[in-house]
Amino acid sequence: MTTNIPAAGPLAGLAPGAASTDRIAWIKLSLILLPLKAPISDAKVLTGRQKPLTEVAMLFAEIESERGHHGIGFSYSKRAGGYGLFAHAREISPNLIGEDPNDIARLWDKLVWAGASVGRSGLATQAIAAFDVALWDMKAKRAGLPLAKLLGARRDSVRCYNTSGGFLSTPVEQLVENCEASIAAGIGGLKIKVGQPDPMADLTRLDAVRKVVGDRVPLMVDANQQWDRPTAERVGRALEEFNLVWIEEPLDAYDVEGHARLAANLVTPIASGEMLTSVAEHLALIQHDAVDFIQPDAPRVGGITQFLKIATIAEQKYLKMAPHFAMEIHLHLAAAYAHDTWVEHFDWLDPLFNEHLEIKDGRMLVSDRPGLGFTLSDQALAWTVDSAEIGKRR
Repeated sequence: MTTNIPAAGPLAGLAPGAASTDRIAWIKLSLILLPLKAPISDAKVLTGRQKPLTEVAMLFAEIESERGHHGIGFSYSKRAGGYGLFAHAREISPNLIGEDPNDIARLWDKLVWAGASVGRSGLATQAIAAFDVALWDMKAKRAGLPLAKLLGARRDSVRCYNTSGGFLSTPVEQLVENCEASIAAGIGGLKIKVGQPDPMADLTRLDAVRKVVGDRVPLMVDANQQWDRPTAERVGRALEEFNLVWIEEPLDAYDVEGHARLAANLVTPIASGEMLTSVAEHLALIQHDAVDFIQPDAPRVGGITQFLKIATIAEQKYLKMAPHFAMEIHLHLAAAYAHDTWVEHFDWLDPLFNEHLEIKDGRMLVSDRPGLGFTLSDQALAWTVDSAEIGKRR
């Protein structure tokens, strides 16, 4: 169902000055429910906190300017929240009509204050993320550059690791096969889910992978916040023999003190940040030396504008970075980060786009396509369950 929403009017926002050379004329929002091939379970499912994941709700924003420039961005929600993202985005979207699309930081502030009574993090900023990413995509396209190049790329490829083959819902035999398939596809690292009620079961699965994979690629593990402090330290020491790149989310995402203690006491680096939804929450991790790898998620923190703030703070602490999910966005951001970085390979979103990322020799390659370099596929349109248009197309 498509809903037409009145625009805020030609004088929305600041009056145009000499430096304003374009205006936002039209926005289309789409809610797409992406089905997964099979239900996915991590430690949160095995400990009874969540149900298996069967679909991902995708919020897409397409923005067009009076001069015909176009940008596309997205945010997402796993399990609950997709319809809420769409509703909030639809409600605040008229605030963009008539605005200069180049004023991305100011427009982020305008959108967040439009819905400030429901907060400046969480669902509210995740809805804003779709607009923010679209505006950055438009800006890079206008410059004729891949987004990474617009941001000042430090590298044209980024090491990548696979997660989607290592979920706890995958039997050990299939897990090993998935790892071999990832290596054959040129992926440079493997992340295995842990955090089961019995830690010995985790060690058994990881040992099975290490015996087959050997030292061909680095390994990481992800406990999805399911350990308490004593368990995390005890299991963390047992994991040291595997020479892991990191242990991800060993504790509750908001247990800054606990993560700091682990980072100080364990040999294996600590990674966290994916569940946080604001710059301030990431700042707490960074200031308390709670992580070795920071893992911001641009759609969750409010888009690229907020992600870049986190990256600047992290750079000053010489942290390594491994952005969570959304490789279509994070490849560009990781390519521009100052220090060591990884990008997470998930093929879940592939059906939504006509273009795909290339992987070679363990690294994900930045393409020469302007902007993010993606257009929505016919399949994405078929999975659309709601849409809204604001303003008028040129």
